[in-house]
Formats: sequence, structure tokens, C-alpha cells
Amino acid sequence: MTTQITVRLPDELVAFADRLVAAGRARSRAAVVEAALAHELRRAIAERDVSILTNQPVDADLDDLAAWARRSLSMDN
Repeated sequence: MTTQITVRLPDELVAFADRLVAAGRARSRAAVVEAALAHELRRAIAERDVSILTNQPVDADLDDLAAWARRSLSMDN
């Protein structure tokens, strides 16, 4: 199921979406917006998972997530 919504975006974001479509990297403006929201959802889920695994809040800028990932990778080697 899908729901149609209306959003207002800054001109530079619309121009960027149009360039992606023109270059064949996206099928439509809507696809660009959908991909961006899906990416943000995956990021939020990953941030939540790290917070759960470390029992600590994660900084919005993801510095702590990057540090945790580096530590985890070094422990695997």
C-alpha cells in the first residue's frame, strides 16, 4: 500500500532530484524522496540498535557509532 503526500522542498533539493532522474539514477522525484526516507529509517534503526547493544545513547552526529564500529572491527581481527 502507498499513500500520496505533498511536500515542499527547497529549490536546490528539487534540482538535485531532477539531476538524479535525468542521469538515470532514479526513476522519478518520488523515488528520490522514497530512497532518502528509507536511508534515514535504516540509519535510525542502526542508531537504536547500537544504543541497545551498548546501553548508551548515541550522539546524533554518529561519532560514537563510528568509534564503536572501529572497536568492533578491531576485535574481530
